[in-house]
Amino acid sequence: MADFDINILGCGSALPTTRHLATSQIIDLRDKLYMIDCGEGTQVQMRRMRIKFSRLNHIFISHLHGDHCFGLPGLISTLGMLGRNGELVIHGPKEIESYMRPILDIFCKGLPYEIRFNLIDPTTHSLVMEDRSLSVYSIPLKHRIPCCGYLFAEKAKEAHIIREMTDFYQVPVRMMQEIKRGADFVTPEGEVIPNARLTRPAVAPKRYAYCSDTAFHSSIIPIIEGVDLLYHEATFAECDAARAKETFHSTARQAAEIAYKAQVKRLVIGHYSARYEDMAPLKKEADKIFPGTILGEEGMRLSV
Repeated sequence: MADFDINILGCGSALPTTRHLATSQIIDLRDKLYMIDCGEGTQVQMRRMRIKFSRLNHIFISHLHGDHCFGLPGLISTLGMLGRNGELVIHGPKEIESYMRPILDIFCKGLPYEIRFNLIDPTTHSLVMEDRSLSVYSIPLKHRIPCCGYLFAEKAKEAHIIREMTDFYQVPVRMMQEIKRGADFVTPEGEVIPNARLTRPAVAPKRYAYCSDTAFHSSIIPIIEGVDLLYHEATFAECDAARAKETFHSTARQAAEIAYKAQVKRLVIGHYSARYEDMAPLKKEADKIFPGTILGEEGMRLSV
């Protein structure tokens, strides 16, 4: 079972190529799936990567450019054909519902499951979704249209019981959940056994930040500071910095600067322009600022 994995389905930009697919990722957090963006080819790539459609319950759309959402109608239709019956929640700017409603009315009548739109304000940093496993926050980005990234913050896990100690102090089974949550144990004789003697701390919760598409935007640094893994678009090389500025995208060097200033643990780049056949120069530029930058590729799985 995956603990907290990022599956890169596509890391290309708007113009289709044979080298890269349009943007989409799936987060696998202890077998619960969360999709970020849904460009063309997403569901085919899910098949190739053997990702189970049935475990997907939330889709997060960053903005309404086609390379981030043109795969959504097909995926929704396929889920219906597969007999899905649980609710599917689509999170994104208000334009996502305006885009999808006519398509649902024409092509997806009689779906066996409900679709709910959670419309968010991409200009603010706020809580978007929360469940037992994690909290998801929006990250305001700087693009030609309203656009946001997403911060996935894993919730703290319960402490691990030290079985030898709970057996020694004869802790009743009914109290184990309270002990995991931090409670001390009081023996029948009134002795207080500190929780630290009965448990080991769980692994610290992890955080993943997804930032695509955006111009260099230093305002996001406090939001993503110290994350375990950052995905940041790197559409252009530094030689095309003027084009990056004109289209509100980032260079690989700028992505690395954001990662460096935010003191993130690891950086993966993507959303490559179709003009580049070799991505190695992008990695080289990023490595100068943030050594060890990961060059995102289709089919890649990264553990947070």
